[in-house]
Amino acid sequence: MKTRDRLRIAMQKSGRLTEPALDLLNRCGLSFRQSRDKLFLFGEGEPVDLLLVRDDDIPGLIAQGVCDLGIVGRNVLNEFQLTAPGLEASPLSELRSLGFGRCRLSIAVPSEMDYQGPQQLQGQRIATSYPGLLGEWLRTHAVNAGVITLAGSVEIAPKLGTADAICDLVQSGGTLVANQLRETEVLLESEAVLAGPLTLPVDERGDMLELLLKRLDGVIQVRESRLLLLQTSRATLEAVTRLLPGGPQPTLMPVAGQPDQLMLQALCAGEVSWRQLEEIKKAGAREMFVLPVEKMLA
Repeated sequence: MKTRDRLRIAMQKSGRLTEPALDLLNRCGLSFRQSRDKLFLFGEGEPVDLLLVRDDDIPGLIAQGVCDLGIVGRNVLNEFQLTAPGLEASPLSELRSLGFGRCRLSIAVPSEMDYQGPQQLQGQRIATSYPGLLGEWLRTHAVNAGVITLAGSVEIAPKLGTADAICDLVQSGGTLVANQLRETEVLLESEAVLAGPLTLPVDERGDMLELLLKRLDGVIQVRESRLLLLQTSRATLEAVTRLLPGGPQPTLMPVAGQPDQLMLQALCAGEVSWRQLEEIKKAGAREMFVLPVEKMLA
């Protein structure tokens, strides 16, 4: 295959991961223009292009070298790693977890079943779109059950009499309730991840990949972070600092004309609640501001 000098990322053409993935890449300073067939996004400014495909095809495209990276659900990546023909695919790895598209792969049984544990699935028929992940879980728990592979509409299998239980993705659980099913076992906590080969390119694409990972780390780190600014006296500094939400050591600056006063700047990992602010104020802080963080480069 001809060597490329541009980084190519595969991502879902349409679905719940599409918009969050594009937003994340935009926050990394990447912009794109769409091809006429709407299957390709050409990078403008940076040598990064997007190939828009079905999510199930993304791991295979990376393994075959068609794409360098992919944004895909952990469930899809792990299923591929368990079921792809070993001689035809290169091993893949999860380079980053991206924090959106969260769901879980779970086993659900009919609501009326008095479920007591994995051994109750012995000899049962379980419908799923993830035979690799389900098979691995069954082996781990020494359960001999029949795995029925379905491409979709897994949740109706017990109603149709084609399965006794299901193994499917769950978000809110509303679909299970609608089909008189009850979640019993969680096999995998999933979310969108950045996937890539174990051996990364060492040419220009490798340089761009390293830059992209640094930008992703910065965006992900500050996505839920807040910048806390406040003023405190030197006498109350220790008490105030002790109450700060987790994060790096705060920065201290003197206040002009007030030698006993300090301005404190702290990057907080996560939201800062009203209760936390009130406690910090009681410890001696005043003039407190909580600001969102747009970008950060370590």
